[in-house]
Amino acid sequence: MLEIIQSGGWMMVPIIICSVLAVGITFERFWTLRPDQIAPRDLLARVWGWMKNNQLDASRIKELRATSPLGRVLAAGLINSRHGRQIMKESIEEVASHEIHDMERYLNALGTVAAVAPLMGLLGTVFGMIQVFSEIMTQGTGQANALAGGISEALITTAAGLIVGIPALIAHRSLQRRVDEIVVYMEQEAIKLVDVLQGDREVADSAEAD
Repeated sequence: MLEIIQSGGWMMVPIIICSVLAVGITFERFWTLRPDQIAPRDLLARVWGWMKNNQLDASRIKELRATSPLGRVLAAGLINSRHGRQIMKESIEEVASHEIHDMERYLNALGTVAAVAPLMGLLGTVFGMIQVFSEIMTQGTGQANALAGGISEALITTAAGLIVGIPALIAHRSLQRRVDEIVVYMEQEAIKLVDVLQGDREVADSAEAD
């Protein structure tokens, strides 16, 4: 493996750096974006329970904020519920946009790695082919084995770039899909909360819908 990396030339260095970044971001994001940690399924039901038992006070809202990003979104709605539907929705959207930004952290970097790594590999191959043709100009085509070896070495960077770029692209798409699903669920839960607190839906109906 070390010989293959060395034969790929100096362009293997940025490709290896890209691979390390891709692996690190992928594992960190998959661990961070666990749905049960971002948007627990039973969280809104707990809020309904507090409301029914008249336990929804400042300490409960503080507890709700500390649970998860969904908890912070719901807490923003609860705090501003007395100001009407529009203000309540705006406060929820403001907090939600911040939480979504946090969830999408590093995803642009991962997408960049997925796009750039194959191009780096292609660039390394172009440099390698330039060297091969330079050898042809100086030594001719008599040494076919040497030329074939030079071409194969030049193609190593293309293979390395694809090996890094393809998994990075798959991971990026998977993580983006996970974020989208979590955001949709958070929106649904926030809408239920707004409807209940503004009198458009009963708590019992919302709990049954969950």
